[in-house]
Amino acid sequence: MSKLHSVLNGVAAVMASSVAAAFAVTFLGLGVISHEPRPAAGAETSEAAPPAAVPASVARVERRPVELWSRHSGRLEAVERVEIRSRVAGAVLATHFEEGALVEKGALLVTIDPEPYRAAVERSRSDLQAAQARLAFAEGERDRGAQLQGNRTIAGSEYERRVQAAAEAQAQLSAAAATLRSAELDLSYTEIRAPVSGRIGRLLVTSGNLVSAGAASPVLARMVSVDPVYATIDADEGSTQRLLQSAGGMDGIGRIPARLDLQNGGSVEGHVRFVDPTVDPANGTVAIRVAFPNAEGALMPGQFAKVRLGEPKAEPALLVSERAVGTDQDKRYVLVVDETDTVQYREVHLGAASGDMRVVESGLAVDERVVVNGLQRLRPGAKVAPQMVSMETGRSLDRQASADAPATR
Repeated sequence: MSKLHSVLNGVAAVMASSVAAAFAVTFLGLGVISHEPRPAAGAETSEAAPPAAVPASVARVERRPVELWSRHSGRLEAVERVEIRSRVAGAVLATHFEEGALVEKGALLVTIDPEPYRAAVERSRSDLQAAQARLAFAEGERDRGAQLQGNRTIAGSEYERRVQAAAEAQAQLSAAAATLRSAELDLSYTEIRAPVSGRIGRLLVTSGNLVSAGAASPVLARMVSVDPVYATIDADEGSTQRLLQSAGGMDGIGRIPARLDLQNGGSVEGHVRFVDPTVDPANGTVAIRVAFPNAEGALMPGQFAKVRLGEPKAEPALLVSERAVGTDQDKRYVLVVDETDTVQYREVHLGAASGDMRVVESGLAVDERVVVNGLQRLRPGAKVAPQMVSMETGRSLDRQASADAPATR
C-alpha cells in the first residue's frame, strides 16, 4: 500500500512539473509576442505599389473642312404608277405581255373584242355620208333660192327656209363627223397599250372575261416606271436648313449630292428633285424627294431606302471617329484623357456623318485627346499610358508614318 502511494505521488509530481513548464513556455511566448514591434497604422497602404497605367489608343480632336452628310430613311417609289383599265366595255379577247416584264410605252397589252366597235364605225361613216348628201342638196336649194329671189320669183320666207335648211344640214354633217370620230376612238381603245415605259405586274383579268368601261372597270394589270426611281424622306428642320443654306436656297437644290446605300455595301449617286416648301407641324419635318437612276431595274418601288444627303460646300467642323463614341442608354459619350493621363467621361452631341467620322456639335474642343480603341476596357478615373493613333484609321502614328514613307533602296 505504501508503495502504491509512492507511485501516485511520483506521477503527480511529474504532471505538476509538466504543467508548470507549459505555462512557462506560454507566458514566455506571450512575452516575446507582446514585445515585438507593431507596424504603424497605414504602413501597408503607403508601401503598396500604385496600379500600373493601362495602355490606351488616343487621338486628338481636329477641326477641318469636310463635306457633311446627313442620314435619312424612307421608301422608294415609282415616278409613274399606272393601273391598266379598259376604256370600253367588252370581252377580253387576248393579252400580249408577260407578267413582270419590261414594256415600252405604246406596246400592245390587251385586246378587247373590236367587232361591235367596227360596226359602230361603219354605221357612223354611213351617217356621215348621208349628212354630206343632205348638205349638198340643201346648199343647192339655197343657192337656187338666192337666184330666184333676185328675180323676185319666190317669196322671201321661202328663201329664208332654204337658208335655214342648209345650215341645219351643215350642223348634222358636223355631228355625224363627231360621231364617227368617237366611234373610231372607241375602236382604238379596244387595243389597250402601255401608257408609260416600265415594268408590268401580274395579269388580274384573263381572256374571255367581260369588262366594263371607265374608272369603275376592273384593273387588268398594274405598271410602274423603272428609271429613275424616287426616294421620299422626311428630314428634320435643322438638317433641311443647313442643306438649303449650303446650296444657296431652293433654286440650288439640284446641287445637293445624294447617295442611296445598298445592302451589298455599294451605293447609287442621285440628286435632290424636290424640297417641300412647308414644314409638317405635326412632327417638324420637311418632305424631300431624291431621284436615283435605275437603268437595270434593280431598285423596286416600296423598298426601304437609306439615303445620305451632302452639303454642297465643305464646312470646318470638329470630327471624331465612330470607334471613339460609346452609347449610354440614350446618350452618346467619349472618354477624354486629360493632362494627367486620367480618363474622363464626356457626353457629346453628334451631328452629320463624314465617312467613318462624325461631326461633334458640342462636348469636345480642338486638340483634346479621346480614346479611340477599346472603350469597354477603360473606366472613368483610370490612369492610362497614351499611345497616339490616327483618328481616322486607329493605327499608331509611328507605324502609319513608316507605312506611308516611300521605300528607299
